[in-house]
Amino acid sequence: MEDLRGRSMIVRRAEVIPVECVVRGHLYGSSWREYRDGGGPTTEHLPEGLRMADRLPEPIFTPATKATSGHDENIDEAGARAILGDNRYELLKERSIAIYETAAAHAAARGVILADTKFEFGVVDGEVILIDEVLTPDSSRYWPADEWVPGEVVPSFDKQFVRDWLDSTGWDHTSPAPPLPADVIAGTRGRYVEAYERITDSSFDDYLEQA
Repeated sequence: MEDLRGRSMIVRRAEVIPVECVVRGHLYGSSWREYRDGGGPTTEHLPEGLRMADRLPEPIFTPATKATSGHDENIDEAGARAILGDNRYELLKERSIAIYETAAAHAAARGVILADTKFEFGVVDGEVILIDEVLTPDSSRYWPADEWVPGEVVPSFDKQFVRDWLDSTGWDHTSPAPPLPADVIAGTRGRYVEAYERITDSSFDDYLEQA
Protein backbone atom coordinates (compact mmCIF):
# COMPACT_ATOMS: atom_id res chain seq x y z
CA MET A 1 0.00 0.00 0.00
CA GLU A 2 2.91 2.39 0.60
CA ASP A 3 3.59 2.41 -3.15
CA LEU A 4 0.08 3.82 -3.68
CA ARG A 5 0.13 6.45 -0.92
CA GLY A 6 -0.39 9.91 -2.38
CA ARG A 7 -0.92 8.50 -5.86
CA SER A 8 -4.36 6.89 -5.70
CA MET A 9 -7.94 7.62 -4.74
CA ILE A 10 -11.29 5.91 -4.39
CA VAL A 11 -13.68 6.91 -7.16
CA ARG A 12 -17.23 6.27 -8.36
CA ARG A 13 -18.23 5.67 -11.96
CA ALA A 14 -20.26 8.57 -13.31
CA GLU A 15 -22.28 9.13 -16.45
CA VAL A 16 -20.35 12.00 -18.00
CA ILE A 17 -22.33 15.06 -19.09
CA PRO A 18 -20.91 15.72 -22.59
CA VAL A 19 -20.26 19.43 -22.13
CA GLU A 20 -17.18 21.23 -20.80
CA CYS A 21 -18.32 23.97 -18.40
CA VAL A 22 -15.96 26.89 -19.01
CA VAL A 23 -16.12 30.07 -16.94
CA ARG A 24 -14.19 33.17 -18.01
CA GLY A 25 -13.48 36.17 -15.83
CA HIS A 26 -11.06 37.78 -18.28
CA LEU A 27 -10.96 37.99 -22.07
CA TYR A 28 -7.94 36.01 -23.23
CA GLY A 29 -6.73 33.10 -25.33
CA SER A 30 -9.13 31.64 -27.88
CA SER A 31 -11.96 33.78 -26.56
CA TRP A 32 -9.98 36.98 -27.16
CA ARG A 33 -9.06 35.87 -30.69
CA GLU A 34 -12.71 35.13 -31.39
CA TYR A 35 -13.78 38.52 -30.01
CA ARG A 36 -11.05 40.36 -31.96
CA ASP A 37 -12.10 38.66 -35.19
CA GLY A 38 -15.75 39.65 -34.91
CA GLY A 39 -17.26 37.47 -32.21
CA GLY A 40 -18.56 33.93 -31.79
CA PRO A 41 -19.95 31.43 -29.28
CA THR A 42 -17.83 32.46 -26.27
CA THR A 43 -18.28 36.19 -26.78
CA GLU A 44 -21.90 36.45 -27.90
CA HIS A 45 -22.98 38.30 -24.74
CA LEU A 46 -19.96 40.62 -24.38
CA PRO A 47 -20.03 44.40 -24.91
CA GLU A 48 -17.92 46.14 -27.52
CA GLY A 49 -14.61 47.86 -26.83
CA LEU A 50 -12.87 45.26 -24.65
CA ARG A 51 -9.12 44.71 -24.79
CA MET A 52 -7.12 41.51 -24.52
CA ALA A 53 -6.87 40.43 -20.87
CA ASP A 54 -9.60 42.83 -19.74
CA ARG A 55 -11.58 41.80 -16.69
CA LEU A 56 -15.12 41.08 -17.83
CA PRO A 57 -18.06 42.95 -16.29
CA GLU A 58 -19.02 39.62 -14.70
CA PRO A 59 -17.88 36.02 -15.18
CA ILE A 60 -19.41 34.37 -18.23
CA PHE A 61 -20.38 30.73 -18.80
CA THR A 62 -19.11 29.50 -22.19
CA PRO A 63 -19.71 25.77 -22.65
CA ALA A 64 -17.89 23.58 -25.15
CA THR A 65 -18.65 20.18 -26.58
CA LYS A 66 -16.69 17.40 -24.92
CA ALA A 67 -14.95 15.73 -27.84
CA THR A 68 -13.92 12.06 -27.64
CA SER A 69 -10.97 12.88 -29.93
CA GLY A 70 -9.35 16.07 -31.16
CA HIS A 71 -10.24 19.45 -29.68
CA ASP A 72 -13.37 20.50 -27.82
CA GLU A 73 -15.49 23.00 -29.74
CA ASN A 74 -17.09 26.10 -28.28
CA ILE A 75 -20.87 26.26 -28.60
CA ASP A 76 -23.28 29.12 -28.09
CA GLU A 77 -25.95 29.24 -25.41
CA ALA A 78 -28.67 27.91 -27.71
CA GLY A 79 -26.49 24.95 -28.70
CA ALA A 80 -25.68 24.14 -25.08
CA ARG A 81 -29.34 24.31 -24.09
CA ALA A 82 -30.21 21.97 -26.96
CA ILE A 83 -27.74 19.39 -25.62
CA LEU A 84 -28.47 19.78 -21.91
CA GLY A 85 -32.01 21.02 -21.67
CA ASP A 86 -32.89 24.29 -19.99
CA ASN A 87 -32.97 23.02 -16.41
CA ARG A 88 -29.60 21.28 -16.55
CA TYR A 89 -28.05 24.19 -18.43
CA GLU A 90 -29.10 26.59 -15.67
CA LEU A 91 -27.89 24.20 -12.96
CA LEU A 92 -24.44 23.78 -14.52
CA LYS A 93 -24.12 27.50 -15.21
CA GLU A 94 -25.04 28.40 -11.63
CA ARG A 95 -22.68 25.83 -10.08
CA SER A 96 -19.79 26.59 -12.43
CA ILE A 97 -19.90 30.34 -11.84
CA ALA A 98 -20.29 29.87 -8.07
CA ILE A 99 -17.19 27.65 -7.92
CA TYR A 100 -15.24 30.05 -10.12
CA GLU A 101 -16.14 33.07 -8.00
CA THR A 102 -15.15 31.32 -4.76
CA ALA A 103 -11.85 30.15 -6.26
CA ALA A 104 -11.10 33.51 -7.87
CA ALA A 105 -11.60 35.31 -4.54
CA HIS A 106 -9.32 32.81 -2.78
CA ALA A 107 -6.62 33.23 -5.44
CA ALA A 108 -6.94 37.04 -5.49
CA ALA A 109 -6.25 37.19 -1.76
CA ARG A 110 -2.92 35.51 -2.53
CA GLY A 111 -1.89 37.72 -5.42
CA VAL A 112 -3.11 35.42 -8.18
CA ILE A 113 -5.77 36.02 -10.84
CA LEU A 114 -7.92 33.10 -11.95
CA ALA A 115 -8.59 34.31 -15.49
CA ASP A 116 -10.64 31.31 -16.62
CA THR A 117 -11.23 27.66 -15.81
CA LYS A 118 -13.29 24.66 -16.85
CA PHE A 119 -15.26 22.02 -15.00
CA GLU A 120 -16.67 18.66 -15.92
CA PHE A 121 -19.80 17.22 -14.37
CA GLY A 122 -21.36 13.78 -14.31
CA VAL A 123 -24.35 11.99 -12.85
CA VAL A 124 -24.16 9.38 -10.06
CA ASP A 125 -27.35 7.88 -8.64
CA GLY A 126 -29.35 10.70 -10.22
CA GLU A 127 -27.20 13.43 -8.66
CA VAL A 128 -25.10 15.89 -10.69
CA ILE A 129 -21.56 15.99 -9.26
CA LEU A 130 -18.16 17.42 -10.16
CA ILE A 131 -15.83 14.97 -11.85
CA ASP A 132 -12.24 15.09 -13.14
CA GLU A 133 -9.69 17.71 -12.12
CA VAL A 134 -10.82 21.01 -10.60
CA LEU A 135 -8.93 24.33 -10.58
CA THR A 136 -5.56 22.84 -11.53
CA PRO A 137 -3.12 24.71 -13.81
CA ASP A 138 -4.03 22.16 -16.48
CA SER A 139 -7.69 23.19 -16.43
CA SER A 140 -7.30 26.85 -15.43
CA ARG A 141 -5.50 30.01 -16.47
CA TYR A 142 -3.67 31.61 -13.51
CA TRP A 143 -1.83 34.94 -13.66
CA PRO A 144 0.38 36.82 -11.19
CA ALA A 145 -1.82 39.77 -10.23
CA ASP A 146 1.08 42.23 -10.13
CA GLU A 147 1.96 41.48 -13.77
CA TRP A 148 -1.54 41.80 -15.24
CA VAL A 149 -1.84 44.73 -17.65
CA PRO A 150 -5.03 44.95 -19.76
CA GLY A 151 -4.22 45.01 -23.45
CA GLU A 152 -0.95 43.11 -23.05
CA VAL A 153 0.16 39.47 -22.95
CA VAL A 154 0.12 38.23 -19.37
CA PRO A 155 2.64 35.68 -18.03
CA SER A 156 0.87 32.65 -16.64
CA PHE A 157 1.29 29.77 -14.20
CA ASP A 158 -0.46 27.30 -16.51
CA LYS A 159 0.25 25.34 -19.67
CA GLN A 160 0.21 28.50 -21.81
CA PHE A 161 4.01 28.33 -21.46
CA VAL A 162 3.95 25.05 -23.38
CA ARG A 163 1.46 26.37 -25.94
CA ASP A 164 3.68 29.40 -26.60
CA TRP A 165 6.73 27.20 -27.14
CA LEU A 166 4.81 24.90 -29.49
CA ASP A 167 3.60 27.89 -31.51
CA SER A 168 7.18 29.15 -31.78
CA THR A 169 8.19 25.89 -33.49
CA GLY A 170 5.69 26.30 -36.32
CA TRP A 171 3.89 23.08 -35.34
CA ASP A 172 0.60 22.77 -37.25
CA HIS A 173 -1.26 21.20 -34.28
CA THR A 174 -1.57 17.78 -35.88
CA SER A 175 -0.31 14.66 -34.09
CA PRO A 176 2.38 13.92 -33.13
CA ALA A 177 3.52 17.03 -31.28
CA PRO A 178 7.25 17.84 -31.19
CA PRO A 179 9.03 16.55 -28.07
CA LEU A 180 9.44 19.12 -25.30
CA PRO A 181 13.01 20.17 -24.51
CA ALA A 182 14.25 19.90 -20.94
CA ASP A 183 14.11 23.65 -20.30
CA VAL A 184 10.44 23.85 -21.32
CA ILE A 185 9.61 20.90 -19.05
CA ALA A 186 11.48 22.53 -16.16
CA GLY A 187 9.87 25.90 -16.84
CA THR A 188 6.40 24.37 -16.87
CA ARG A 189 7.02 22.49 -13.63
CA GLY A 190 8.31 25.64 -11.99
CA ARG A 191 5.16 27.54 -12.92
CA TYR A 192 2.90 24.78 -11.61
CA VAL A 193 4.82 24.63 -8.34
CA GLU A 194 4.66 28.40 -7.88
CA ALA A 195 0.91 28.35 -8.50
CA TYR A 196 0.48 25.61 -5.91
CA GLU A 197 2.54 27.40 -3.30
CA ARG A 198 0.87 30.77 -3.81
CA ILE A 199 -2.67 29.45 -3.81
CA THR A 200 -2.29 26.97 -0.93
CA ASP A 201 0.13 29.01 1.21
CA SER A 202 2.24 25.88 1.63
CA SER A 203 5.46 24.35 0.37
CA PHE A 204 5.31 21.92 -2.53
CA ASP A 205 8.35 20.09 -1.14
CA ASP A 206 6.49 19.60 2.14
CA TYR A 207 3.55 18.20 0.19
CA LEU A 208 5.82 15.70 -1.58
CA GLU A 209 7.28 14.58 1.74
CA GLN A 210 3.81 13.99 3.17
CA ALA A 211 2.43 12.20 0.11
